Parts: sequence; structure tokens; C-alpha cells
Amino acid sequence: MKLAEQIVLVTGGGRGLGHSIVAAFAAQGARVVINYRTSAASAQALAADYGSKQAVAVQADVTDAAQVAELLAEAAAHFGSPVTTVVNNALADFSFNGDARSDAVGITWEEFDAQFSGSVRSALNTTQQALPGMRELGFGRIINIGTNLFQNPVVPYHDYTSAKAALLALTRTLAADLGQHNIAVNMVSGGLLRTTDASAATPEEVFDFIAAATPLGKVTTPAEFADAVLFFASPWARSVTGQNLVVDGGLVMN
Repeated sequence: MKLAEQIVLVTGGGRGLGHSIVAAFAAQGARVVINYRTSAASAQALAADYGSKQAVAVQADVTDAAQVAELLAEAAAHFGSPVTTVVNNALADFSFNGDARSDAVGITWEEFDAQFSGSVRSALNTTQQALPGMRELGFGRIINIGTNLFQNPVVPYHDYTSAKAALLALTRTLAADLGQHNIAVNMVSGGLLRTTDASAATPEEVFDFIAAATPLGKVTTPAEFADAVLFFASPWARSVTGQNLVVDGGLVMN
């Protein structure tokens, strides 16, 4: 299915990386569902930029299955067809500030639980709720947002990194299960992005250090990362599933 024919749900789409992913899909003519939890003003403003025929902002906490069901129903009603493509981008509250992180001695299970819920539970919820529509259409694309930290844990964000590693496992098991329905499931993993709300607390010298360590000599931007998300939704990736594409300027090489 061409990008312009798709109806794309971007969770956490009202700000940060999600905003860039929404813009990338909209630029290709896709219709976009901008999910938000608390960022109502930015999500609604973004939807207004594209007009109601191409975008709609819908509030839902994607860790809540009932709210996700309502989200998918509202999206289908608005556009007159089920969602074809889900980008699981929403991030549980987290700040990429290595100096303020919880270390191995002090971290609590509650911190792990929050990240697992934000990454794994939310992806399971959106997949399960979108699945009937995708099966009806005979087409589906699920793209999970990961991290390069589980391959290169330069800063031990124990809770966040563990949750994203679990999400990669879910990506692959879902790919094996759903391929029979022409539903592809992949992951795009980045490093620190310059700049999102989550990375705003990162000191400038950390960005400079990462840039110097990459073959391309720069820190990836949200817009550059969003381009890779488009690939997995596009016809050029029609035979790709269960994969994890690292987009970080070559800092991590598989």
C-alpha cells in the first residue's frame, strides 16, 4: 500500500519525535491520527496545520486498553476506514539526563514497571486493537520505536533500556505471528536525538561527544529519524519484517 493511501496512528504524536514522524507521513499524503495524552494544545495545533481531511488529534492513554479501543474507533470513524499503520512512539515520562538517573543501587521496580507499561503494554494494546482492521484490509504495518542503548549502554538507564529490549522481543514475536495476515512488524532504534523534549536536559557536551564518535560526525535529528520510520511503512519494505534498524549516524553498527 502506498504511503498516500495509509491511515497512520502515531502515539505520542503531539510533540518531540512524534511531531516529526507525523510531519513526515503527512508530507507523503498519508492521513494521520495524532495521539496524545497530555499535550492537547500542540497535538491539536499540528492537526489544524493539515486540516481535518488529513489529520485528527485524539487523546488517549495508550497504556489503557479501553482507551486505545476508543482511539482506534474514533480514528476509523473520522477517516471512514481502519488504521493501516501504527507507530508506537509514545514514551512514558522520562528524561535523558545521565546525572539524574537512578543507579543500580537505588532504582526501584516501580521505575521499571512504568517503562515496561509505557513501551510494551502500550504496543500490545495498539496492536491488538488495530489488528481486526488490518486483517480486514489484508494489510498492516506496525513500527516500534526503540533505542541503541541495549547494544551500546553508554549511560545505564536500567529501566528505559530494559523496556525497549523487551519491546524488540515483542516486535519479533509479533512479526512471526502476524506475517500470515500481511502485517509487518519492525523497529527503528535511535540514539540521543538533537533535540526532543526528552533530550532537552542533556548537556551540550554530551551531544558534542556523541557527534565526534559517529562516522557521520553529527547527532541524528528527529526529522532524519522519521525518514527511517517512513521506510518501514513504504512499499520498498514490503518484504521486511522482524527487523531492528539502528539510526544513529553509525555510532552502533550491527
